[in-house]
Amino acid sequence: MIMLIDESRAVPRASSQQAATPTLGFRDVLALVTSSGPWSPALLAAVEIASRWNADLTACYVPVDLREQRPAESAPAIAEPPGESEYERPDESLAFAQFALERGVAHASWAVTRTPIAPTLRHLGAWHDLAVIERDIVDAAHIFDVLAEGLLSARLPCILLPPRWSGSLAFDRIVIGWNGSFESTRALRSALPLLRLARQVVLVNGELRTPDEHSTGVAEPDPFAYLVRHGVAAKLHHIQVPPDEAGLALLRHAHVLRADLLVMGAYGRSRIRERLLGGATRHVMANADMPVFMQH
Repeated sequence: MIMLIDESRAVPRASSQQAATPTLGFRDVLALVTSSGPWSPALLAAVEIASRWNADLTACYVPVDLREQRPAESAPAIAEPPGESEYERPDESLAFAQFALERGVAHASWAVTRTPIAPTLRHLGAWHDLAVIERDIVDAAHIFDVLAEGLLSARLPCILLPPRWSGSLAFDRIVIGWNGSFESTRALRSALPLLRLARQVVLVNGELRTPDEHSTGVAEPDPFAYLVRHGVAAKLHHIQVPPDEAGLALLRHAHVLRADLLVMGAYGRSRIRERLLGGATRHVMANADMPVFMQH
């Protein structure tokens, strides 16, 4: 269960004439929050994004005792009102509303979850088009059985911040990892608002298909031409590496190009095969030292 505590509507929405102008951006942004004194990195990054696109923002605090629980381990929902418990946190709600308002976020909501990360992302993710999460919201030992489970269940574009992140988000140089999979294509398309801000975009094409693999019976757009058509002047790099080296190759490209952001699909194969073969998702989640835009 997720409790919506409070919301602020102190700043009017854009006029109907402004709203009628088609824009490419994010309209509803979610941040999983780990602290309020000081505000956690995911919240600060989400405020930056929401302010830039005049988006609605939900900050969802995840209590410490729920962060490393798997859904099957979660306790039943509490029936009686929680009272003055950690779950309510009214002071944080008011402080967040003021903090977001001062930074240009017109509509900011504070929520507190009473379920683990995966079901929280699944339920709240249905109402949002981007989530911002700190990788160290969980211990390193639980990245794959807790955090990756959330990415898989939500199927929501997520910006995953590296451990101990303290910087400001920048989208000047972006590397896209694309391999022809459904997941990498979804990530590329969902990241278009960020790609259009960048001064340099490099599409790293590592597509390795058998003749019938991924076949849909229809001709699919070329990813490079698709980006150009949407106003993204990308450079194209081809790589040919075994699947178990794809994550390492992507991170190398990102470091050489001094990328601010890496865009990639998450879990293009089954989770069992990813675990056994050491897939790109697993390597990047464990080793990236830059923000990563992922989508399953």
